[in-house]
Amino acid sequence: MSTDPTDAPLKTTPLHAAHLALGARMVPFAGYEMPVQYTEGVLKEHLWTREHAGIFDVSHMGQARLRGVAPLAAFEEVVPGDFINLKAGKQKYSVLLNRQGGIIDDLMASRPVNSLGTGDDGLFVIVNGACKENDFKVIADELGPQVTIERYEDRALIALQGPEAAAVFQHYAPDAAAMVFMDVRLMTAFGVDLIVSRSGYTGEDGYEISVPAEAADDVWNVLLSNPQVKPIGLGARDSLRLEAGMPLYGHDLDETVSPVEAGLTFAINKNRREQRDFPGAARIVKELAEGPPRVCVALKVLEGAPAREGAEIADAAGKVIGVVTSGGFSPVLKQGIAIGFVAGPKPEPGAILNVIVRGKPQRAEVVKSPFVPHRYVRKI
Repeated sequence: MSTDPTDAPLKTTPLHAAHLALGARMVPFAGYEMPVQYTEGVLKEHLWTREHAGIFDVSHMGQARLRGVAPLAAFEEVVPGDFINLKAGKQKYSVLLNRQGGIIDDLMASRPVNSLGTGDDGLFVIVNGACKENDFKVIADELGPQVTIERYEDRALIALQGPEAAAVFQHYAPDAAAMVFMDVRLMTAFGVDLIVSRSGYTGEDGYEISVPAEAADDVWNVLLSNPQVKPIGLGARDSLRLEAGMPLYGHDLDETVSPVEAGLTFAINKNRREQRDFPGAARIVKELAEGPPRVCVALKVLEGAPAREGAEIADAAGKVIGVVTSGGFSPVLKQGIAIGFVAGPKPEPGAILNVIVRGKPQRAEVVKSPFVPHRYVRKI
């Protein structure tokens, strides 16, 4: 997990004082001072989330509502997903593209509805904290008068993740019980108005909860009062998302990487491939048809230390063919795991490559992603 190298004054989230009170170790991240771990440490936090429920402060991320005459159609001018047909109450993962087909950021966009199934025609968007200023500028520049961007600077974002997260949250928000993976609802709980999605960044079931900033402490403390819930820092958030095979922007994704290279072709809807009316469509459609020059691989390190970001990947003959972009120790699998890019075509699962750690080759097996199975709730 990277931290910010700049000396700019750090921002704080509405939960900053709560983290300090819990003994968190704070680090610079995405321009904010954020908790990397609490007193029990990254390993225990990771395993607690996999076994019970972890609560995360992700308020550094950018939240906004796009409004206009036809915001769903307008949004398709900057992403390759089908948003015109996005159903009310649903959320979709997508990527913001530059004109060369590279990924400016990955994001979530949704159409929240209330318990009656009604909402407005706007699009609720959540983007990465380190990218949010540029993201909203790109959207404003590209979509101009078609949409207005209403940024929710006055809202915090709390994630509750793990096999016991649903039972905990539904005690306070009964309307959340009817939700399944990627549902989004407007609801009232804890005495305030919430925007809730049943999704997250760990591979576990759970919720992401957008809450008014002034109520963030109260909501955090009420959830944390449950014995099933413990606070989780950015260190475990990173190892959890790595086990779940989820990319991290600025590491596995950047403006040179296409969604085809990154293995995110599910974010490119069939009708959009045929229409070819999104940024970088020529490159992306060609890569879909012919294969990309480099491909994303998931690796289990079979021997030696975990391979970290920047480690070279070599073939069986010792030729360097790629690089690790995310890597570390899997607390669940108890071995090193990594995501990286190698020259195409994509090696089959079971293929043996080498990762170069401290100058020495270590065997690594190509596996299917995710490393640890997702446990999303798709049906109630």
